[in-house]
Amino acid sequence: MLVGVVSDTHNNLKNIDQIISLFNKEEVDLVIHTGDITNTVALERFAKLNCEFIGVYGNNDRCELGLEEVAKKNKFIIKEPPLLCHIGNKKIVIFHEPDSIGEYIQENLDVDIIVHGHTHRFRHEIIDGTILFNPGESAGILKGKNAVGLIELENLDIKRIFF
Repeated sequence: MLVGVVSDTHNNLKNIDQIISLFNKEEVDLVIHTGDITNTVALERFAKLNCEFIGVYGNNDRCELGLEEVAKKNKFIIKEPPLLCHIGNKKIVIFHEPDSIGEYIQENLDVDIIVHGHTHRFRHEIIDGTILFNPGESAGILKGKNAVGLIELENLDIKRIFF
């Protein structure tokens, strides 16, 4: 199963369209958004994906009216972080802010992957057997750094795609 990971799109519709095109071309089975979609127009855009869409609210999403309604209309699953998902035979936890990840790992040693956003910086490391991954930003704030991630769940192979 191939999972796409995107973070911090911050209402950049041009980039969101590129991301959707990229994930559809890669034929991902699921897209995880780690937060900071920012508004309903941006969230609605993800309905063009050819797969399921799940994620968490980021700090810039929590005051935005209408996100829950758009998610429900499109059958997206978006919750407050952390969101624990059983995908395939893997346990994946979705965060936005990474501040409490260390504590979470200490209390939940059987998690395969934790994905997060918020920092706009790439992260790929292993802590106590758990993979931590942030593909970096995709909002265009850091010029030339736009990226999304692909995770092949069978072998936990992770790669970034720049756009």
